[in-house]
Amino acid sequence: MTRSATGPPSAAPLPSPKERRRLREARALSEEQVAAAVGVTPATVRAWETGRTSPRGRRRTAYARLIGSATSRTAVPDAATPSVEATGSTTMSPTEPGTGATPGAGTTTPVPAEPVPAGTTSVPAEPVPAGTTSVPVEPVSVPVGPVPVPAGSGSASSPAGPGGTAPAAPAAPAPGGPTAEEAFDALYARTAPGLVGQTYLLTGRPQLSREAVDHAFQLAWHRWPEVARDRDPAGWVRAAAYEYAMSPWHRLRRTHRRADPRPDDPGRGALLDALLDLPPSYRRTLLLYDGVGLDLPETAAETEASTPAAASRLMNARAALAERIPELAGPASPGEQSALIHERLGSLALAGTEQVPAPPPAGAVRRGSERKAELWTRAAICFCVMLIGTTAFTLKTAPTQYEQPLAPAERVGGVPPRGGPQKLTTQDLKLQKALRGEFAHGPERLVPRIP
Repeated sequence: MTRSATGPPSAAPLPSPKERRRLREARALSEEQVAAAVGVTPATVRAWETGRTSPRGRRRTAYARLIGSATSRTAVPDAATPSVEATGSTTMSPTEPGTGATPGAGTTTPVPAEPVPAGTTSVPAEPVPAGTTSVPVEPVSVPVGPVPVPAGSGSASSPAGPGGTAPAAPAAPAPGGPTAEEAFDALYARTAPGLVGQTYLLTGRPQLSREAVDHAFQLAWHRWPEVARDRDPAGWVRAAAYEYAMSPWHRLRRTHRRADPRPDDPGRGALLDALLDLPPSYRRTLLLYDGVGLDLPETAAETEASTPAAASRLMNARAALAERIPELAGPASPGEQSALIHERLGSLALAGTEQVPAPPPAGAVRRGSERKAELWTRAAICFCVMLIGTTAFTLKTAPTQYEQPLAPAERVGGVPPRGGPQKLTTQDLKLQKALRGEFAHGPERLVPRIP
């Protein structure tokens, strides 16, 4: 008896969907190669990497070994990465440490190949063609700093980037760790100020930036079990804030129809205008790569684009900024240009956060999220009660059988009027009176009277 390839779930560990794509691209494997090795279609592999579905059974084990998820989870970080104490570097957010990963292609540590299970086709790791999945840039390294997350949730301390964070490997649960409230408060204190600056670079509106960050953290507290188990909790919040800030529905709001004041510095104002003139996808790719410090595969995964598309957007965005701001076209190497853009974005983000009121405490954000969830729950309950009441009233008052409606009356034309008795004359009336005056005991002969 042959065993089904989609049998009961196996215990093979799998990373998050975003990490699956990063591991596959780190091994220079395409979706078609992985699909051929595992025995599925490329669309199925794409669904695995977007989180819509997950592999099961033997395919789960083959997919985990093919992308090397177990090896990547236990990989030791590069000791050559500079730290905050060693470099003294600063980031876009004054309250957050950096990412520690040098963005750009070729920065991912190669993962050793593992044997593929029997019955599958082994796919050799081929080098990526030039100009397809890498960008000829050498961005500046950003220092490292941990962000505490709840113990026992399966997520690791996430290194914070300039106003955001980059992913980190998950840590083992520790007994007696911080509570959910403490972990959320720590995540909020580390990432909220920087996220305000990032959303300001995306929208150019300080008030909308604060609103987007508050919405993202309220949503994160509402879904905290999911966020706590995520490999990159700060990245989860960052994606939610970006999606809310760049929603096109804000154009219909009256408060956002007028332009907000620009920075007093002409250079910062010109940079902000140049950023806002970029397409939203270009703006977000430039911010994630040159501002936050994500590498190219992670930037492509967060923007839901392929790696060549993300590289093309990044290069076009840099060219557009260099055309508007000649200072950015001065550096000779791409690395110097990336460092200069990183510095200019950081100063512009700081200038934008100065126009925003101080963020509310984390407890207020949690209470706001709980209050909003309570209001939505009450609204859903009221709607269900109204729906049940309306249905019951309809069932009570509705007729149980069909009654054919009566046709409305119509005047009939072309038919002569019906005949009837003529009007009585005076003689007829006298005779009628005489008949009514006689006794009713029987008929009597009427003798005519001759005048």
